[in-house]
Amino acid sequence: MNREIKTHHQRAIDNLIKEYENDPRFQAIIIGGSVAKGCARNDSDVDFMIIATDQEFEKRRHQRNLFINRKDLTDYQGGFVDGKIINMAYLNKVEEKGNEPSRAAFDGAFTAFSRIDGLDEQIMSIARYPEEHREEKLKTFYSMSFIQNWLMGEANRHNNLYTKSRAASQLTLFAGRLILAYNRIFFPYHKWFYEYLDRCSEKPENLIDQMNKVLSEPNACNADNLFQSIKKFHPWGVADLDAFFWFMEDVEWSWMDGKAGLEDW
Repeated sequence: MNREIKTHHQRAIDNLIKEYENDPRFQAIIIGGSVAKGCARNDSDVDFMIIATDQEFEKRRHQRNLFINRKDLTDYQGGFVDGKIINMAYLNKVEEKGNEPSRAAFDGAFTAFSRIDGLDEQIMSIARYPEEHREEKLKTFYSMSFIQNWLMGEANRHNNLYTKSRAASQLTLFAGRLILAYNRIFFPYHKWFYEYLDRCSEKPENLIDQMNKVLSEPNACNADNLFQSIKKFHPWGVADLDAFFWFMEDVEWSWMDGKAGLEDW
């Protein structure tokens, strides 16, 4: 990753290290967010995760005190550091079974200081795109895009503004998730969604413009233009009937199996 840290952000990181590296309650600081991803603005905050001992973590969790937000460690206008307190048990669970947004938080992340052996390697492992279930995700996200395009047609027919807005946002989300999965790039949750789509080397032409069009003008024509662009992009191997059947079993009937919502994949 081509990461260039701005001088004032580096000073904030240095101040973080000085503040916590000799505190026995904390074992490491991991820098994440826009600074780690190489897309920070001048006024961006410095996001970090600080690994506490189990004793300190449990004490703070009981106190509902797992956040660190400080302006005094920065020297630029609007600057602050924004941290979450975690422990090694959390890190191990993310590596074992973390969903895409939780893994994406470690994309580009690096240690500012650490007393934990193998931490850098573990961060790399967490941020590696998992091949397991990728083919299932491709078919699922395509099917959901198909269903939302169909739903937009129904909303258009009934002139139902709520359903139009819902179908537009869901079509945009799952069309984008389909392209992210195709490129083996994590879904980073909504804040970084377009940023990560920009990283995709293989995608339909004018994808984000088409997404913005259906969001700003939710109607059947714009929805179908977006859907057709992803349908023609790649042979996904999902027939229309397959998509309807998937929706019935995996969405309408998901309550029977207690499955997690698609955004948690």
